[in-house]
Amino acid sequence: MKSTITVRISFIILLLLVLNVSNNTNSKKLQIGIKKRPKNCTIKSKKGDLLHVFYQGSFPSGEKFDSNFNGKLFTFTLGSEQVIKGWDQGLIGMCIGEQRKLLIPPHLGYGTRGAPPKITPNQPLIFSVELVNIERKNPK
Repeated sequence: MKSTITVRISFIILLLLVLNVSNNTNSKKLQIGIKKRPKNCTIKSKKGDLLHVFYQGSFPSGEKFDSNFNGKLFTFTLGSEQVIKGWDQGLIGMCIGEQRKLLIPPHLGYGTRGAPPKITPNQPLIFSVELVNIERKNPK
């Protein structure tokens, strides 16, 4: 009897955890997780900064679709719509050396059009991003 109750409680807890993970990947909001933050942060990224990053993109299933780790840095101007909205919003306030994990809902990613052939329409995306350098035009 006692073991049956324990099994049922364990099953309920497992079910709740699975539902929570499922709900997180279907969230309509950008979710930002800080994986690593340097102790000293003298400059934080802001709109207009030229950012140099390493990144890896994957689907909630864990399947990787893009990465530049072990390759050339990706460079773009933050807030200038050179990248998906989830990046323009999710990389603000980042320190050099910081690593973030972004869970990007479809409307802040590639939306209803997707990015064929790899990214289907309405696909949530997960990006691990490491900020390597910031170039600021007006260092005020």
